[in-house]
Amino acid sequence: MIVGAGPAGLTAAYELMKHDVPTTVIEKDPTYVGGLARTVEHKGYRFDIGGHRFFSKNQEVEDLWTEILGPEMLTRDRLSRIYYRGRYFAYPLKAANALWNLGPLETVRCMASYAKARMTPVKDPRSFEDWTRNQFGFRLYNIFFKTYTEKVWGISTKELSADWAAQRIKSLDMWLVLKSALLPHRKPANRGDLVTTLIDSFRYPRLGPGQMWERVAEMRRARGEPVLMGRTVDRIKHDQGRVTTVVTRTVSGAVEEHKGSDFISSMPIRELVSRLDPPAPEKVRRAADSLGYRDFISVAVMIDRADVFPDNWIYIHDPTVKVGRIQNFKNWSPDMVPDQGKTCLGLEYFCFEGDGMWTSSDRELIERARTELAQLGICRPEEIFDGVVVRQRKAYPVYDDVYQAKVDVIRDYISAHLTNLQLAGRNGMHKYNNQDHSMMTALLVARNIVSGGGFDPWKVNADAVYHEESRVGDKDLTGRQVPERIAAGAAPKS
Repeated sequence: MIVGAGPAGLTAAYELMKHDVPTTVIEKDPTYVGGLARTVEHKGYRFDIGGHRFFSKNQEVEDLWTEILGPEMLTRDRLSRIYYRGRYFAYPLKAANALWNLGPLETVRCMASYAKARMTPVKDPRSFEDWTRNQFGFRLYNIFFKTYTEKVWGISTKELSADWAAQRIKSLDMWLVLKSALLPHRKPANRGDLVTTLIDSFRYPRLGPGQMWERVAEMRRARGEPVLMGRTVDRIKHDQGRVTTVVTRTVSGAVEEHKGSDFISSMPIRELVSRLDPPAPEKVRRAADSLGYRDFISVAVMIDRADVFPDNWIYIHDPTVKVGRIQNFKNWSPDMVPDQGKTCLGLEYFCFEGDGMWTSSDRELIERARTELAQLGICRPEEIFDGVVVRQRKAYPVYDDVYQAKVDVIRDYISAHLTNLQLAGRNGMHKYNNQDHSMMTALLVARNIVSGGGFDPWKVNADAVYHEESRVGDKDLTGRQVPERIAAGAAPKS
């Protein structure tokens, strides 16, 4: 019994299908499979909820994508840039482009700022700002890190912990940036040596990331096991240390009971705990209730122009607009638009459910997108002839200074009292996983069911690597790549 038809849930289902293990998959969305990696269609225009590159350091995951979609997987050259002060900076950085955009005076200032930071670093840096200034200097930090980070997470870089910065940017230092910008590209000998941030090509399904999961759903349907859509989890019954039944409610209000021998959940941990029947102990419920989420709005606009900009996506480091990133889906795959004379852009807004951005009407959000695109000089307002808004709840788990302890309370309870329930995926584990990481956790969960245990999906780290020696019981190697607030009373040093 699998809750959720996103990358984690459907990867687990696919793996179990290969071993002839019958499964039931339920999905809350009445229309789309794929979760955050679904592809939404509007009048023939297809777009991601965000952008989803298909690249992994784990060859097994890469092979799985090929196995499912074969020739429908396109190889795309990457072009992404940073928009800052009316100029576009190539990303990964290119020396001539960066020098031209910064100008000789600002370049000298940046290098002097970097030299100063290396000679007189902030001792014992506690904040994201301090750590990044130490690595790159204040001026480069201000240009390439501050604004975008604060847009995505809704937290000042003075409040984000240096621990997260060190893990998030651990493979990217100034020397590596300069080598990438100045020296000819040389492919690393091992796939694991690649720096994901600097890759220059990736794969992408011809009809968007949702095509991958739509294909898996089709395979299940052909076997007589269709994904049950529009099912909201109402209760999760358990007895004598085992889950017995998941009770769901359909869109029409009908109540269904789904029994099973083993259960896999990719639904948000907070919701999972709240649905347990009988309820979990108060300590576990408090831990789950304390977990937070960052929400996300995608505004897709259709533009009456064949070519708007050549990039796959652009990072917007301009603090005068709210948009954080802009995707050009036609440049991911030409088949994402029905008319090659038109363009579909996806503007990404990061928010919290219930705030002013989230509660804005669709009309207001489309008008904001129209205004901000004009302000950025990307297109004229009158060129936009249609638009659609998608709100994504719980797009990113939020991680404060005590989140790991709270997750551990829940994990320990499930391990001891719900022995046939396993967690997988980003929200299912409250872990900052990318799509390939979520898939790897699901593969290991499925193999635990087939083989009787031994693999620990919590050891899948931020680079989607799983070490065979990392087995159940070791909680230290989480590979965390998430933002944390500075612990209370520990002010950043300056």
